[in-house]
Amino acid sequence: MDFIFIEELRVRAWVGIYPREKAAPQMVELNLTFGVPDAAAEHDDIADTINYAEVIERIRAELAERHFNLIETLGEFVVNLLFEEFGAPWVKIRIAKIGVMQGVRRVGVYIQRGRNGYSPPPTPA
Repeated sequence: MDFIFIEELRVRAWVGIYPREKAAPQMVELNLTFGVPDAAAEHDDIADTINYAEVIERIRAELAERHFNLIETLGEFVVNLLFEEFGAPWVKIRIAKIGVMQGVRRVGVYIQRGRNGYSPPPTPA
């Protein structure tokens, strides 16, 4: 299986349980790795893979409109978006709130899932 990765995607998102977090969107950083069909490399055709530009735009659009209490829920939403809309068989995501607390650079979660019981492969280096 081949992988696409998107690193340090910064998006304004409505996430959090505190009043200050509900008053305005905050910056989150996403790092994604997801499986793509081997056919993409074989055929050199964008139709045989997952278009990362479309993934980025969909994530930006959805996170601008929705509110999540927990960053874990936001992560599961993105994983399911990649499964259901883009057909990724496997997703690894790291999401972090940036500068949410004094003296802390990032706070976040890692999620790794395979679709429909698919066992996630070892992650690439």
